[in-house]
Amino acid sequence: MTASGSRGPGCPFGSHRAGGALPQSALCVDADPQIRDDELRIEVERLNLDSSSMRQIAEACGGDLDRIRARIAEIVATRGKMHNPVTGSGGVLIGRIDAIGPAYPDRGITRGDAVCTLISLSLTPLKLRRIGEIDLRTGQVEAEGTAILFESGLFTKLPGDMPSAMAMALCDVAGAPATVLRVARPGDRIAVLGAGGKAGLLSLYAARERLGRTGQLIALDLGREACARIDRQAIADRVLDIDLRDPIATHRAMMEATGGALADLTLNMTNAAGTEGAAILSTRRRGRIVFFSMATSFQAAALGAEGLGRDVEMWIGNGYLEGWVEQAFSLARAHPKLWDEFRRL
Repeated sequence: MTASGSRGPGCPFGSHRAGGALPQSALCVDADPQIRDDELRIEVERLNLDSSSMRQIAEACGGDLDRIRARIAEIVATRGKMHNPVTGSGGVLIGRIDAIGPAYPDRGITRGDAVCTLISLSLTPLKLRRIGEIDLRTGQVEAEGTAILFESGLFTKLPGDMPSAMAMALCDVAGAPATVLRVARPGDRIAVLGAGGKAGLLSLYAARERLGRTGQLIALDLGREACARIDRQAIADRVLDIDLRDPIATHRAMMEATGGALADLTLNMTNAAGTEGAAILSTRRRGRIVFFSMATSFQAAALGAEGLGRDVEMWIGNGYLEGWVEQAFSLARAHPKLWDEFRRL
């Protein structure tokens, strides 16, 4: 079904809604629900804020749900998108196709299809009418409103074999395990920082898939709850309960866990700021670090490595890799303990 009264074609990358800029970097975007001929409109049902953004908002609002609700509404109303001005990050959403522009590419969708967006809320034009229940643990927010996807905007139909909230949680962090599957090597010593979160748990399974029975897999996170979540999976060789904002303590723990060798590959999946130093000091000389965390500071990572005299290769994790969503779904389907954990998220 196509939309009526549309306004002609726009830029496939959405610059027409961002004053000629790209929507992600723009201060604000036009969230007018009336679509262009090559756009798609979604009736929003739920947002999934990325972990770093939800943590920052919750801490700034003292955990008060009414204040958190008001802050989310303020950001969306001001910016036309859920683009946290502190973390610079967003998340994803689920909803149903509401209108399809007549020039929108044929992607096998019809009005009413349930979908999850695979692009960041930090670049998705969004207008909210209501914000409902908020789950601080999962970052999921019940909401009503409209979202716009450009021709370049990625999405997936929700699978029929899992709850929509679970599918959305997997979609939100699908780039993490896909990155691990691409860069990890048999025999590696791999450290996963923030291993108790969604991205961390999936990364543990992706790492184990690459390692098999070789190498060493070390999971690091802070607190009894996070470490218990990791322990339930019975997949890591070592689980270290440690504050990753303390680089010296993390370094000592990693030296002990690896017999002084440190990690060949370190994966930073934390939702806390200030963990760049821990990632750098967890990694051996000429080792590799993937910063997937949205709390990462480029300056802190680059200047920190320089200041510590550490010759390490640092990569920024990409939320999009070919086949990434189906890889995340497949990991959950293949491992009952992981499936159960994500059902609880």
